[in-house]
Amino acid sequence: NYYVVREPGRLIVEDRGGEMDYDLVIPRVEPIFGLVALCPGIRLQEMSMDAIKEEALRHMQELYGDKPMTFKVNARRSNKGFGVASMQIAADVGEYILDHMPNMTVNVKTPDVVLNIEVRNRIYMYSKIIKTYGGLPYGSSGKGVSLLSGGIDSPVATWMMAKRGVEVEGVYFHSPPYTSEWAKQKVIDLAKRIADFTGEFKLYVVSFTDLQLYLLENVPHDKLTIHLKRAMMRAAEKIAEKDGAWSLITGESVGQVASQTMQGIYAINAVCNMPVLRPLAGMDKQEIVDIAEKIGTFETSIQPFEDCCTIFVAKHPVTKGNLKRIKKSEEHLDDVIDDLMKKAIDSTEIIHVK
Repeated sequence: NYYVVREPGRLIVEDRGGEMDYDLVIPRVEPIFGLVALCPGIRLQEMSMDAIKEEALRHMQELYGDKPMTFKVNARRSNKGFGVASMQIAADVGEYILDHMPNMTVNVKTPDVVLNIEVRNRIYMYSKIIKTYGGLPYGSSGKGVSLLSGGIDSPVATWMMAKRGVEVEGVYFHSPPYTSEWAKQKVIDLAKRIADFTGEFKLYVVSFTDLQLYLLENVPHDKLTIHLKRAMMRAAEKIAEKDGAWSLITGESVGQVASQTMQGIYAINAVCNMPVLRPLAGMDKQEIVDIAEKIGTFETSIQPFEDCCTIFVAKHPVTKGNLKRIKKSEEHLDDVIDDLMKKAIDSTEIIHVK
């Protein structure tokens, strides 16, 4: 039975049914946004200096044995009802360890081990700190809808906004038979990995084949990618509005591909009314790859199943799309585009990933 105890600056997870299974608990807790670090430790049964010294010695012997090491003791006492001050706790515990562990020496500046003792309503002790992802508690910053492809960038962008407390959902544009079921499964697998951090993830799979083929036949080929992305943004915004989201999220990085020049981003962004968040805008590719590897999406993203943007890319795409010309190209297409988009959205498949 696990209990969560809230203390100032701490969330303390306790197993009151027996000894804590760290191998089970740590991987479950580590991906939770808003946590800066995990400290596997122990809760003392008694509120006394004798108990602190005995448990400190047992802890140090069990974890560090007879290996020559340096250490220091940090003590914090928020419970002023405990009769010994913080500095005295640290001094007494350090002395007790030195008396019983000849392999240990004190180093207060750069110790190998720091034994932390916190005197709260109960006494807690730990010496290992596992850095986690930080960020803000998930869902504390409103909701956003991410345009999620099977590439490297968009899963990282989705994760980064989730880390900032944004409740994220995904929209994937599927183009059967030009994109395979393997490509779709790849995106579902990425959604599952994101759900490891968010707890759950809603993925909209929008069949975009008819609309893409229509654009392929009716817009200048060198501007096809921009027209296609404008259509995707419009569709994603309609889904976002229906779901009560406040923004769209994309994996665009300035200058990375032809449609991600400042002019291309301007032309694509102009079709949206709600804010478009681009957390990767100032990153280069290697920085993005590093995050993808860190969060466990990279190996899935590099699987060789192409998405619709790759399949329908122009051979010589324009790099400086002129918004006036883009709009003019779409003027006589608007009614058909709206009809095809409505059909695509109405037939959307919704996948709930946990």
